[in-house]
Amino acid sequence: MDEAARVTEPVSGDPRDWDADAAVANLYAVHWRPMVRLAALLMGETASAEEVVADAFVGLHRRWPRLRDPQAAAAYLRASVVNGSRSVRRHRDVEVRRRQPGSPEPAGPEERALRSEEDARVLAALRRLPRRQQEVLVLRYYADASEAEIADTLGVSRGAVKSHAHRGVAALRAALTEEGLR
Repeated sequence: MDEAARVTEPVSGDPRDWDADAAVANLYAVHWRPMVRLAALLMGETASAEEVVADAFVGLHRRWPRLRDPQAAAAYLRASVVNGSRSVRRHRDVEVRRRQPGSPEPAGPEERALRSEEDARVLAALRRLPRRQQEVLVLRYYADASEAEIADTLGVSRGAVKSHAHRGVAALRAALTEEGLR
């Protein structure tokens, strides 16, 4: 068997027995698409989302020998994707503040195809929320993460997760109701 095939074929067994290549191959097969969707929702587009997720997998590969609980690798990936998305957005925010105003770039064909009119309204309202509320809502309702998983991923308490989720849902509901009345 050649090296490329060995790296990409998933292996079964206990994650604690996997080497870094086997771990990344298995996790990639299961988690690539959901992680890209998570990053795309947090960042608002897919191209950078794929880069952030690829970086998360590279980081996991590098860190695998030192990972205390290999069975928590999916949580490590999710946290890496959220943190990477934050970094990209922060960098983008700085660029936007320094950029001279110009005409907005049209959305690419992938983004247009993925969004229906209703989804676009919800995503627009979601993006107007504070960043922490956005992260909590995306992790809760898209990634289907529990309060404990969200708290762990974001490094906050479960109470903070509940508070951000409650405020975020209320703000979304108000924004969508207001938009529907216009």
